[in-house]
Amino acid sequence: MSAPTIETLREQVHGQVITRDDEGYEEARKVHNGMIDRHPREVVRVANAGDVMAAVDFARRNGLELAIRGGAHGVPGFGTCDDGLVIDLSAMRGVHVDPTNRTARAEGGATWSDFNTATHAFGLATTGGIISTTGVAGLTLGGGIGYLARSAGLSCDNLISADVVTADGRFLVASEHENEDLFWALRGGGGNFGVVVSFEFKLHPVSTIYGGPMLFELDAAADLLRFYREFIADAPEAFGGFPGFQLAPPLPFIPENRVGEPFALFVNCWTGPLEKGEEIIKAVRDVAPVVAEQIGPMPYPALNSAFDPLVPPGLQHYWKANFVTELTDDAIAAHLEHGPKLPAVNSTMHIYPINGACHRVAPEDTAFAYRDANFATVIAGMWPDPADNESSIKWVRDYYAATAPHSEAGAYINFMAADDQDRVRTSFKNNYDRLVEIKKRYDPDNLFHLNQNIKP
Repeated sequence: MSAPTIETLREQVHGQVITRDDEGYEEARKVHNGMIDRHPREVVRVANAGDVMAAVDFARRNGLELAIRGGAHGVPGFGTCDDGLVIDLSAMRGVHVDPTNRTARAEGGATWSDFNTATHAFGLATTGGIISTTGVAGLTLGGGIGYLARSAGLSCDNLISADVVTADGRFLVASEHENEDLFWALRGGGGNFGVVVSFEFKLHPVSTIYGGPMLFELDAAADLLRFYREFIADAPEAFGGFPGFQLAPPLPFIPENRVGEPFALFVNCWTGPLEKGEEIIKAVRDVAPVVAEQIGPMPYPALNSAFDPLVPPGLQHYWKANFVTELTDDAIAAHLEHGPKLPAVNSTMHIYPINGACHRVAPEDTAFAYRDANFATVIAGMWPDPADNESSIKWVRDYYAATAPHSEAGAYINFMAADDQDRVRTSFKNNYDRLVEIKKRYDPDNLFHLNQNIKP
């Protein structure tokens, strides 16, 4: 059978097929990371699952590189390719909430902003990252770390079912009752197994939270990190705060004469009873004098989007990450040496807690294997000027080299760089061989290889 032509593809899909000769191609080929400059042959802005099936079939039968794009946030630029086909899910952003059963179904192109807007109307939420413009799909498939992880588990722990288009163009439902092996792999195994066109999640009662960011002088950073490692070990699970480093942005609550200076950062999120919020956060405030803060009751979506202005499309991105079991004194010393040297106000380092509810899922129950780790560290290099690429990438790499000896061998795949492919096996630990077998079953020819790849 002859391979389908682009004319055939245009006839098959309801969405938009954009080629190099079409108006809008330059915008259609972009992803969030401005460092990525690739030129696909076609971008298919799919409208439904049928479009995805047709586009997967077209790429497979024409032997094309295939990239899958949800929120387009992936730092390595896996959401695009040179001389291949991009399936762009950004037109599929619907979210349907069932408040009675506390579930929500999100289409594969939805962002967490879309999701939070829909669920917040009912006083409900699920774990959804730190930046609201992030795609629901990519975050969930990689595991899904966020403010609510200690109380609600990872995003993937809240996944009930997924509608998936596999490499052979089939439409499958994956859940605990259908295609169970695929469902297991989707929960942390990344985009290796198919195109997920919709996700069904459990929701939790979360509406108004108490929290926000605090900035401390750098000489308090050591005390802050030591406090954090002790406090978070048995803090109430409704607390989802984390420390980091940050150049002060020009915001009203920050003294004007301190803008641009490096600070120790602590971001607070308390989802328990509001009247207890100040009491919980007092423990953080008592560590050292606070230079600036924006603390108080706020809608959960407001906190989930608070850092969005620091991460606009088009920045240069290079990130590194590790799982951490124990935040040792030596690890803290490495953070103190490198954290304050942030190259731009957009750059940061965060140490997310992944204990609590995350630990109540066994390592073998989902593809996300690091259930014994207590922290997920990200060194997020982001800056506007390509002229700073060399020095800024060096900051990330030096920081990573200093902290890696005090960390686990693997990392959260959503934070890994394009040059981290050699860490894929260790990032799945004992789950890797099972993932390979599932990959062989659903994608034996590795059509879905633009990801942190599990080779069949």
